[in-house]
This record gives sequence, structure tokens and C-alpha cells, in this order.
Amino acid sequence: MSDSMAALFQRLTHGVYAVGVAHGEQRNAFTAAWVMQVSFNPLMLALSINPNHSSYGMLRQGKAFSINVLKKDQLELAAHYAEPASADKLALVEWVPGRSGVPLINDALAWFECEVAGECPAGDHVVVLGRVVDGKLRDAAAEPMTYRDTGSMDGAAALFPAAFD
Repeated sequence: MSDSMAALFQRLTHGVYAVGVAHGEQRNAFTAAWVMQVSFNPLMLALSINPNHSSYGMLRQGKAFSINVLKKDQLELAAHYAEPASADKLALVEWVPGRSGVPLINDALAWFECEVAGECPAGDHVVVLGRVVDGKLRDAAAEPMTYRDTGSMDGAAALFPAAFD
């Protein structure tokens, strides 16, 4: 592990999100930080996900996902969604199904519902493009959580190489 490499990459500014997926009667949510807007017309977001993640298959089959923006004070919720898949990771929160059935978390700062528009490989992850079909600002006064706020909660610091190639 390279502390300096992890410290360097922690300076990239990005939020922390609970990504909701659904296929049939199955639902799940997981924590993600690699999310960004990529287009105004049409409105599109990109999500980076490890193809070995337990929710990736559900995302591909359901062809949709939600991005639930977590609040600065929801660190415990972010940690919960970062845990390995469990029977019902959505039991801790109130949520409603979006148009496509994806979970929209009631207590999120905001949420976006996206239909999958495509994907491309990106190293050890896949970038999934989603066309935003709905969204709602739920708490305009709240501050969004940033990835740096989570410290080393996800263990990602151990994944950085010691130096650049």
C-alpha cells in the first residue's frame, strides 16, 4: 500500500452515493463514489462498477439504476451499503421503487433514476452510462457526503500501487 498514493487520490473531489439496482423482484443497493454527470443533452450520468460486484448482473439485467446522494451525516448508511451483499440491505431505510423498480431512498439528499444507455470497460471496472429519466432534490439544505469524509472505510487505500508505472 502506498499512503502517499492514497492521499493523492483522496484529493479528487467526488461524492458518496447509494446506487440502487433491481431486476424482477430482486433489489439491492451499494455504496459508490465514482459517479459523474457526462452530458446535458440528453442528461446522462456515468457510474463505475467492478464487474465482479454482486449487483452488476442485476444492473445489467434490469437495465436501470438509481443514484441516491448521501448526506454528510449518513456515514453509517454509507458503511452499511459498502458491506458485502446481504439478504436485505434496504431494510434499514424507507424507499420507494422508481419507474423501473430501482430503489429511491426517501432520506437521501437527492436521487436520480437512470436507464442504462451503454457501458465500456475501464481497467478493473466497467463504466455504465445512464440516461437520467427522473430525479428529485429531497433536502436542499443538506451537505453532500464526499469520498474524503469516509476516510479509509472501504479499504481502497490498499489497492493503490506504490508508484506510477
